[in-house]
Amino acid sequence: MPQQALAEILAFLPCATPVPWLDAAVERQDVLLIDHANCEKKAAGTALSLIYKYIDRAPLLDKMSKLAREELRHFEQVLEIMAERQVAYVHVSASRYAAGMHQLVRRQEPFKLVDTLIVGAFIEARSCERFAALAPRLDPQLGRFYTSLLKSESRHFRDYLTLAQQAADGDIGDRVAAFAAREQELVESPDPEFRFHSGPPAG
Repeated sequence: MPQQALAEILAFLPCATPVPWLDAAVERQDVLLIDHANCEKKAAGTALSLIYKYIDRAPLLDKMSKLAREELRHFEQVLEIMAERQVAYVHVSASRYAAGMHQLVRRQEPFKLVDTLIVGAFIEARSCERFAALAPRLDPQLGRFYTSLLKSESRHFRDYLTLAQQAADGDIGDRVAAFAAREQELVESPDPEFRFHSGPPAG
C-alpha cells in the first residue's frame, strides 16, 4: 500500500487504534479471525444491498459490484487461514461499532444514502488502519495477508467517500465530522467485548 494512501486514511480517521486493542488482538487471534470473516461477509452484504436499492445510480452499481466480489474473496481467504489454524467458525456477537455508527444515519433520501456511504468509508478506513498496525505484530503468514488487504481496502475507502460526495451533490464535511466524533468515541472508549472494530478491552 503506497504511503500516500495510508497517510490519507490516517488523516481521515479521528484517532489511532489504542495500543491495548492491538495487544488484545495479538492475544486473541481466534476471535480476531472469526470476526474478521464476519466483517468481510457483512461488507459484501452491504454492497449487494446498495446494488438492489439504488438501481438508478450507475457509478454506485459499478463500484459496489466490484467491492462485493473482492470482499467475498477476502472472506474465503480468511476461512482458509482459519481452517489451516484449526479455528472453528463459531458464532460471535456483532460489535457495537457498526450499530453505533448507523445510529447517526438519517432516514430520508438522499441523506440516508449519503450517510450510509460515509459509514462505509469509515469502516474501510478503520480496517486499513488496523491491518497496517497489526501486520508487524503478527506471524509472517498473517502479517503478509493483512498487508495484502491494504490496497483493495484503501480503494474501497476512497470509493465510498467519492460516492457519498456524488450522492450529496455538495460538501459532506459536516457529516464526516459528525461521524468522526462518533467513531472516535467507539474506538477509544472501553468495550466489554473484543471484536475487529471494538474499542480497547474494558477492565
